[in-house]
Amino acid sequence: MLGLAAAAVLGAGPAAGLAQIPPGRATLIQNAIGARVEALTILGGDFGLSDGSFHSTASLAPGPPADVETSVTKLGGDGDVGNPRPLGGLDIGWQPRLQGNVGYLESSNHLRTPLLAGDTTELRTFAVEFGGGARFWTSDSLSFAPTVMILYGHTSDTYSAQSAFGRQNLSELQQLGLADWSVDTWTLRPALNIQYVIPLGRALITLSSDPTGFFTHGFARSNADVRVGGDSGLVTNKIDLDIPLGIELDGHELRTGGYLSRTDLFGDLRTGLDVAHLNELHGRIVLDFLNQLWKLQWLGLGASYLWGTNISGWTVGADVAFRF
Repeated sequence: MLGLAAAAVLGAGPAAGLAQIPPGRATLIQNAIGARVEALTILGGDFGLSDGSFHSTASLAPGPPADVETSVTKLGGDGDVGNPRPLGGLDIGWQPRLQGNVGYLESSNHLRTPLLAGDTTELRTFAVEFGGGARFWTSDSLSFAPTVMILYGHTSDTYSAQSAFGRQNLSELQQLGLADWSVDTWTLRPALNIQYVIPLGRALITLSSDPTGFFTHGFARSNADVRVGGDSGLVTNKIDLDIPLGIELDGHELRTGGYLSRTDLFGDLRTGLDVAHLNELHGRIVLDFLNQLWKLQWLGLGASYLWGTNISGWTVGADVAFRF
């Protein structure tokens, strides 16, 4: 993240001190930091975005193209509760829906600008998200699920100065809220899941779209110049294929499948990551546990490759689905 500050420092001249940064340019950097914090909190804390290991060459404006390594670990998901029940006298079924996530993110920016070459800044984000809503079935295939969630995040910045300039000016960077700071955030997340299921024999194709909004506010800042707050959004369109294989292992049917999705980013989420869209190709091989072990639908192994504007990544891990 301090690559943002580096651009302003370099713009002031090779022998400049931080105090020579024009106030307008310092504000620009602080605003960029705010957008970056919001974006990383959503990336690290929202169950709708994949975890994994990412490499980004995005420009953390107003700085030059960056070299950023980001690792995201998540535990969470979503599920509809019970079977659809009638909604009054309407020909519509409905069921409650629960969603939640716990995530941890580490993002390291290895600075390449001549004045700060060798320096590293690292952001760490811990986030918790919970909420829900209801799914409404207008037919056996088409359903809509409006939901509302709250996302809490804590983000901290640590700057490691190896360059002579970084060591000499670290205290000024800290005073302006450009290095070694922390901030808490809360985010309101309204969303709508639109889903259409196509049965093909025993196989299922599920088409879905998820327009989602994020409205973020920062608090508990370690430095008054660390300002976080803004609006973001995303739309994820996905096609999922689920294929039962008719092969049993220890009494559980083997299933395979996966999905292809595209997520378009908007607002501070797009600005903070410098990513316009993110694609994901996911494959899975799982064992069917439906009606055999509590609310577990399937358990197995999944893997994804992700790519998009200025970013690529991958993830491998347990693929778990619940049906409440």
